Amino acid sequence: MMTEADALALLGARHADPFAVLGLHADTDGKLWLRALLPGALTVTAVDPVTGKTIVKLALRHPDGLFEVCAARRRKRFDYRLDVTWADGQSGCYADAYAFGPQLDDTDLAALRDGNHLRPYTVLGAHPMEQLGVSGVRFAVWAPNARRVSVVGEFNVWDGRRHPMRLRHDGGVWELFVPHLGVGDLYKFELVGPDGSVLPLKADPYAFAAQLRPDNASRVAQLPAPRPLPEGRAAANARHAPLSIYEVHLGSWRHGQGGRFASWEELAHKLPDYVADMGFTHIELLPVSEHPFDGSWGYQTLGMFAPSARFGEPQGLEQFVQACHARGLGVLLDWVPAHFPKDAFGLAQFDGTALYEYGDTREGVHRDWGTLIYNFGRAEVRNFLVGNALYWIERYGVDGLRVDAVASMLYRDYSRDPGEWIPNVHGGRENLEAISLLRQVNEQLGLHAPGAITLAEESTAFPGVSAPTSSGGLGFHYKWNMGWMNDTLQYMGEDAVHRRWHHDKMRFGLVYAFSENFVLPLSHDEVVHGKGSLLGKMPGDDWQRFANLRAYYGFMWGHPGKKLLFMGQEFAQPNEWNADAELPWQLLQDPRHAGMQRLVRDLNHLYREHSALHRLDCEAAGFEWLVCDDADQSVYAWLRRDGEGREVLVVCNFTPVVRPDFRLGVPAGSSWREALNTDSTHYGGSNLGNGATRLMPQQVAAHGHENSIRLILPPLAALFLIQD
Repeated sequence: MMTEADALALLGARHADPFAVLGLHADTDGKLWLRALLPGALTVTAVDPVTGKTIVKLALRHPDGLFEVCAARRRKRFDYRLDVTWADGQSGCYADAYAFGPQLDDTDLAALRDGNHLRPYTVLGAHPMEQLGVSGVRFAVWAPNARRVSVVGEFNVWDGRRHPMRLRHDGGVWELFVPHLGVGDLYKFELVGPDGSVLPLKADPYAFAAQLRPDNASRVAQLPAPRPLPEGRAAANARHAPLSIYEVHLGSWRHGQGGRFASWEELAHKLPDYVADMGFTHIELLPVSEHPFDGSWGYQTLGMFAPSARFGEPQGLEQFVQACHARGLGVLLDWVPAHFPKDAFGLAQFDGTALYEYGDTREGVHRDWGTLIYNFGRAEVRNFLVGNALYWIERYGVDGLRVDAVASMLYRDYSRDPGEWIPNVHGGRENLEAISLLRQVNEQLGLHAPGAITLAEESTAFPGVSAPTSSGGLGFHYKWNMGWMNDTLQYMGEDAVHRRWHHDKMRFGLVYAFSENFVLPLSHDEVVHGKGSLLGKMPGDDWQRFANLRAYYGFMWGHPGKKLLFMGQEFAQPNEWNADAELPWQLLQDPRHAGMQRLVRDLNHLYREHSALHRLDCEAAGFEWLVCDDADQSVYAWLRRDGEGREVLVVCNFTPVVRPDFRLGVPAGSSWREALNTDSTHYGGSNLGNGATRLMPQQVAAHGHENSIRLILPPLAALFLIQD
């Protein structure tokens, strides 16, 4: 018999083991009792699922909706449905959630507990399925310290009494199969914390879809089918391949009709064609995982497995990725494993304890962003993050992940004053747990997603970011070169007359250029928070600002390292990026902006077509300085090589002064000709330069070579020369 204490616990939504009393049970005398908790029901009858005939009618034990009956005529367990009449006049016949046995396999539970489940998203979360001939959704959530967990939604009027879950103690996981639910249904979890308090309703950490903000419920969705990288993508992502990345904030690239967010379908029809035409090799998307605040641009995510509802259904992202691949483009997603926001419906104090985050604020709170830091040392949290990285690669077929805020993960004293951080076990400042996690992510992706790549946004001198884990590195394929970006932008911001005093800033990057596999990033971070636009950073009058930016792009595309440019900068957006408005495409009616766009397109195609400009991007053998000490004239010149005999010569003049007779030492060999001149009228320049003239080497020694050529150096311009 059910005790009064059990009844009161059920009615008060405090029962820790509802499967012990609800559903069909035999008492000590072998009699079968059927119980159901259905607040709001008037009558409940058990019926045969095949014939629909009445088996037994349940009696109301408590007016709040607790029904029970002794099926005295039955000696064996039987299948049944509950025919319910509700107080509002509606009725229905339902399978009983408490008629289904344990949902999760013991092997899965052990792997989840130990942090060894490579794909935890196949077990946890909401999974539509059929059991015993009944369609429904299996829910599972990790909350080891909760006293009670219920799944709630529109299907049970958000009543935590209706569907309390079963605790599988071995893994600290609560589970329940809810019949008759399906794709599109909204749900959350209601938890009672260890102190007995009811927590704010929680979204599912493993949800595959979510409501559009400001609503924040999880939405039942099918787990996407595995989608391997198409043939050829691995080679296109490789170290010797050209990588030129177009960084995109989807919400403001182009809007849909009426100023709304463009849908995945609309984006798939426009964005890949544009990026491919511009000559970029990859699209990098600011985080597409669900996030409550538009102004975070996705970097404060609370739906790590859910593509944002801003752009439509999750399947739309799959179609977008396929559209990019069809145009020969790789897709990179920004991924944020460093921290998460404190919103009450999210991961913070998920089961009433510091579950996903470090418990000590000296470890668990990010001072700069007001967010919480994942507990990188906890097995289940590591499993969550490693599984999430693999999820995006395997299930959406993307080419790789750009990992955000790596520097903040690596150091325990990041942005903290003395006394505000906890040293590691050796007394040092490195976060050994985070370092181990990053290595684990990269190793697992290497094993299970060959051909995919990871890129680290890492701003310190931490050694071996892009070195293999087998040699002590972090295992990333590429690292953003933040030092190069800072130094060169500072130089370009100087008036040309003062640049001679800052000459080293443009060449210093070559001191360490081959210590990592670098990406040269001109990202969204350089055009927000009062920093203006790239064009706005350039000095001089209007003509000089455009010329400076053209020359800077030439310098960047000729420099060793892969390339990244944030959207809008390819046509010299003059104002700071506004995430709430679409890019000012009308600027392309101005020939200066259209010329800048043509330049970026041609630089990309030049970079891709000439192996000397990309094949040894990350190796010293692919670079030779010719002129690095001409501070008085602010001239730089170098050779790029592909290691197979092909060379490209790059020359930059960062003053508005024409150099009509500049002698430049070159290797012995054939003549040279201009392949690209950023001062061409085609790009908005003054059209000075060498045109189609064949530049014949003369036996006049210069810059360490026995031969040299004579050049006209245009003002504020970069030249690319190739051998005939």
